[in-house]
Amino acid sequence: MFNSRNARASLNLGMASLMALGLGACGSMGGGFSLGGSQPAAVQEPAPPPDLPATIRSEEIVGRWGLASYLNPSDRARTEKAALAQCKNPYVIGAGPTGGVIMHLADQATPQELRLKGSQSGKNYIGPAGPITDQDREVISFDGRVMITRFVDKDAATRYGNMVYVRCAPRA
Repeated sequence: MFNSRNARASLNLGMASLMALGLGACGSMGGGFSLGGSQPAAVQEPAPPPDLPATIRSEEIVGRWGLASYLNPSDRARTEKAALAQCKNPYVIGAGPTGGVIMHLADQATPQELRLKGSQSGKNYIGPAGPITDQDREVISFDGRVMITRFVDKDAATRYGNMVYVRCAPRA
């Protein structure tokens, strides 16, 4: 049987549901009425800055390189000679399929395609596509014949030092 007490409870529940729906619609439409305090407007994140091109092109570093490293800056000249001696077993920087270069990241056995990237400060970096991170290496100097890089990650930079690449003579 349907009595008046059940009818009244059902009517009250229905009215409360309608009011809740109406209040929810007001708050979601940016109206001035809301319960429980105001909610901040959604803040739109600014777009990431566009990738800056490096001043070094990937084609400029593709090739065969002698490789050595130093920690003490006074060892640079000696290390360049040691790198040149490594041309009998060169480190090969290959051309990547999408315009990058094939090189190793720190502590990675398998080389992968990396990008040359510029920065607001004018420095060049080599690393995975995207913004500059700890996986990148900074190009300290490059003159076409000698390239010196250092990993951005402080631990990797301590372990690997300044990496000296000396271009090997083309095969005869």
